Amino acid sequence: MLRRKFLGVLAIYAFLLPTAALRAQTAGVAETAAVQPAKRVYSAPKEVIDKIRDEGMNRSQVMQHLSYLTDVIGGRLTNSPNMKRANEWTRDTMAKWGMHNAKLEAWGPFGRGWSLKSFSAEVVEPNVFPVIAYPKAWTPSTKGAVTAEIVYLDLKTDEDFAKYKGQLRGKIVLTSPIRQVKAVFEGLGSRRSDTELAKMAAETEAAPQQRRAQPQAAAGQQITPQQAERLRQFMVQAKAMNFLVEEGAAVMIDNSRNGSGGTLFVQSAGVAQEVPANPAQMFGGRNRLSPYQKEAEAKMIPQATMATEDYNRLVRMIQQGVKPKMTIDIQAQYHDEDLMGYNTVAEIPGTDPTLKSEIVMLGGHLDSWHGSTGATDNAAGCAVAMEAARILIASGLKPRRTIRVALWSGEEQGLHGSREYVKQQFGEMKPGAEQGQPAELVKAANYEKLSAYYNLDNGTGKIRGVYMQGNAGVRPYFESWLAPFADTGATTLTIANTSGTDHLSFDRIGLPGFQFIQDEIEYDTRTHHSNQDNYDRIQADDMKQAATIMAAFVYQTAMMDEKMPRKQAR
Repeated sequence: MLRRKFLGVLAIYAFLLPTAALRAQTAGVAETAAVQPAKRVYSAPKEVIDKIRDEGMNRSQVMQHLSYLTDVIGGRLTNSPNMKRANEWTRDTMAKWGMHNAKLEAWGPFGRGWSLKSFSAEVVEPNVFPVIAYPKAWTPSTKGAVTAEIVYLDLKTDEDFAKYKGQLRGKIVLTSPIRQVKAVFEGLGSRRSDTELAKMAAETEAAPQQRRAQPQAAAGQQITPQQAERLRQFMVQAKAMNFLVEEGAAVMIDNSRNGSGGTLFVQSAGVAQEVPANPAQMFGGRNRLSPYQKEAEAKMIPQATMATEDYNRLVRMIQQGVKPKMTIDIQAQYHDEDLMGYNTVAEIPGTDPTLKSEIVMLGGHLDSWHGSTGATDNAAGCAVAMEAARILIASGLKPRRTIRVALWSGEEQGLHGSREYVKQQFGEMKPGAEQGQPAELVKAANYEKLSAYYNLDNGTGKIRGVYMQGNAGVRPYFESWLAPFADTGATTLTIANTSGTDHLSFDRIGLPGFQFIQDEIEYDTRTHHSNQDNYDRIQADDMKQAATIMAAFVYQTAMMDEKMPRKQAR
């Protein structure tokens, strides 16, 4: 799942990537339902819900799916060999269950893949000690094992560059400030409290989803002092990446943005970008290289992220006048043989002669970061979606509409897989011909065939309800469908929007796309994009509950006489 982050020196380069550019982006839709729901809200008979619940809770296979995706296949960086293995395994598994049209659907081109072949890092002077670190995705390799002095690049203003001129060639450079680590007294894991859920349920309107705010002011307006300071810091950091490349630094290492006790959070390598004369243009997103573009390789140096305690120690040693050395060896491989990205899709065909051409979709993103096995982000959502389909098949249920599972790739780089799929199948919002003109919805062939899309991508926590995305018309349906699961804690409906997941690709063009409310567990504190995102952090009972509820929602959506109510596009 994409999340908002504002990192320290040079780690802010994550903001330069499409991941951040699309993190909260939608085309904008109205916050109220465009149509009134049917007078009679369809609910499946109790014996059907009981059958779904019995299969999902008593004969679940969700943890087997999760184990194969995480323990056997491992991390699934977009376009990596592991991502392709995951695409193929999920396709073949769903086909074995009897699902139809199980296949990989191409989108793109995206760019090159990347995989890590070997890595080691340890401090060797003034004494030897290992460090916890991990290479960044798409980093180039070092030229064999590099043993060099460690330099702390302490940049606050443009004037600070001069003191490092000519001092960095062949050095291992620390690029982030010290991050203070405080004792954790309240614990890392949490569930949503009754008070929090009540506040969510009490929301009366959904704030419109906006495109990522740009720091440049509109015509005739002045930027705020806060925006000006942010721009200044951003320019220093952007210049720092170019400076490291020009000076010939051997390796750059930054501090983990979060975590302690050996947990570190690692994402993409940074790329030296052309720094425009107008600083505000840095935020525009155009003409910027991403690390998975082949031409970016010449504008990067080997990069890694280090656990905070080890990183802080090295900075303090340097501040004490010591000149430590370390040996680091990063051996990685780029994969240029296929630049396309792929989503896995498979279907349970509809049985109603009239409605079988309509579609109900469910899914999550199959890609992950590379620092661990991508369990909570988001093998969990994919395993739940697959298990929901398996539950319906095993229960012998015959939906009227076609049910389609979609497991996306490229989500972590900007919702690419789902966005491109929606564009191909359903349509897109095209910007106005001139500045200031509203975006225009251009429908594709299947726009009117989709009833709804359900997404799971908030970690391992059980379902507590649904974000309605400003679509008041779905409330009576969801209230009815949650009622049989109230004893599991799933009771909350909020009109509010949530961002950062693949449901936005549907929502931004006015199609009903929903993300379930989940318990936090350890998502932000321990697992999200970290080296601890592994199978052992998954809560099995929560996964069973989530798959069961998703199966019930999807089935009932497929059985309704009418499609799910839609919001009115602006």
